[in-house]
Amino acid sequence: MSTLRNKVQLIGNVGGEPTIANLESGKKVARISIATNEHYKDGKGEKQTDTNWHSLVAWGKTADIIEKYVTKGKEIAIEGKLTSRSYEDKDGVKRYITEVIVSEILLLGSAE
Repeated sequence: MSTLRNKVQLIGNVGGEPTIANLESGKKVARISIATNEHYKDGKGEKQTDTNWHSLVAWGKTADIIEKYVTKGKEIAIEGKLTSRSYEDKDGVKRYITEVIVSEILLLGSAE
């Protein structure tokens, strides 16, 4: 059960083109955001959609796959873990961000 302590699985659509960086250490990192949609009926019985955005970070071979095959609008499934960090913005204000560190990715939908 220890592998279930911090595990995230998401299926969604990529919101923009991936950002790829090659670090001085030789490692590659990819950053993307995906939108997940939940559908429900409101109190009046009308269908509603709730969209949530998730920031994803991938390293190494997973980043290579994203760089080669993932584009804006592509439907993907990912598995990873949640992580939180903080940083100071240009005005010196401390900001907090939660990201999913991707360990596996599956490309969904039809080939274009």
